[in-house]
Amino acid sequence: MAPVDVALHCLAIISLLFWISLFLIHIVAITYGKWKLYRKPSQPSPEEPRPGVSILKPLTGVDPNLYTNLETFFKMDYPSYEILFCIQDEMDPSIMVVKSLMEKYPKVDAKVFIGGKKVGLNPKINNMVQGYEASKNDLILISDSGLQMKEDSLSMMVASLYERKNIGMVHQIPHVCPREGFAGVLETVYFGTQHAKLYLALNLAGINCTTGMSCLFRKDVMDEVGGLATFGKYLAEDFFFAKAFLDKGYMMNISTYPALQNSGYYSVSHFQNRLLRWKQLRSAMAPHTILLEPMTECFFLGATASLSVSYLFGWNSIVFFLLHMLVWFLLDYIMLRTMNEGPIQFSKFEFLVGWLFRELSSPYVMLRSHFSSAVSWRHKSYRLKWGGELEEIRDKIRV
Repeated sequence: MAPVDVALHCLAIISLLFWISLFLIHIVAITYGKWKLYRKPSQPSPEEPRPGVSILKPLTGVDPNLYTNLETFFKMDYPSYEILFCIQDEMDPSIMVVKSLMEKYPKVDAKVFIGGKKVGLNPKINNMVQGYEASKNDLILISDSGLQMKEDSLSMMVASLYERKNIGMVHQIPHVCPREGFAGVLETVYFGTQHAKLYLALNLAGINCTTGMSCLFRKDVMDEVGGLATFGKYLAEDFFFAKAFLDKGYMMNISTYPALQNSGYYSVSHFQNRLLRWKQLRSAMAPHTILLEPMTECFFLGATASLSVSYLFGWNSIVFFLLHMLVWFLLDYIMLRTMNEGPIQFSKFEFLVGWLFRELSSPYVMLRSHFSSAVSWRHKSYRLKWGGELEEIRDKIRV
């Protein structure tokens, strides 16, 4: 056999192995999700005291759903918690929203910290440091402003932290509240399918996939690794939180309830810009994902697998590709049903359109991420270095 044929055989076999692996990941994620999600862990007896929780809420500006989202944190069914609102600018309109809620729920322990503290380039960390240093409880929950909480969500997260020994951090898998319009469908499809299956499978395998939009951790362990301020030099602080905990020998755990994103501002372009930023972060922190991620996408993987079976076995590549698409689509629909607590809030046709758009636009987002290391976030631009560290891009002033 000629060297070229040997190389082609190897590539075809590797492609098929990837194809088999991704379908196994699909099945494992669905099975794990059905067992894990919305299952209520055992709660301590009412007589047993539960640890207090300090909730850090970094806020920047006001969106149409901010009041509704924040109010859910004032109505949680948990015996001991404080809400520490962290706001960078003293003129930020979110201050009025927070104060109106504090007046409405005077029994909830809530405080406002304004001005932040410069400890690095990450504006979210800078914003939260004052609240972190003033926190009085053993557990810290970092929760983004665009999230809603169910009344028992915090109880479920704390129960998940004590589900096994040596768990240092609990994170919620991202999902979305039902929202109108195609952008809402698109976000639901992405977080309920492609993102969900990889997130669940990686977590089950013990691979760091923590998201910082909602994570609960032990404060004493965070202090051991240098405190919150240590992570101000990173943009993806959530990844490095988890890495530091794992390096200390602690485990991660997923909460049984997903994090319900409910930002009042959403659009297709906004969604794609989020995907672009996350892809740039993954490429900077784990360069091997540049080669691996295309193999997790339905169209690219299906095309390579179809060519491989045609080359190795003489099968009809078009028929194989169509069957691949059909099975992948059905598994994704089951994955979305698994991620949703109730029925899906849009039709199967809308799911099909959203699914096709997400799959077809993914290569465009990937290609964009490779043309620049500059990341736009919170009205500033940063350059990502290898390893995930930040460098702010400043406009040069010409004299």
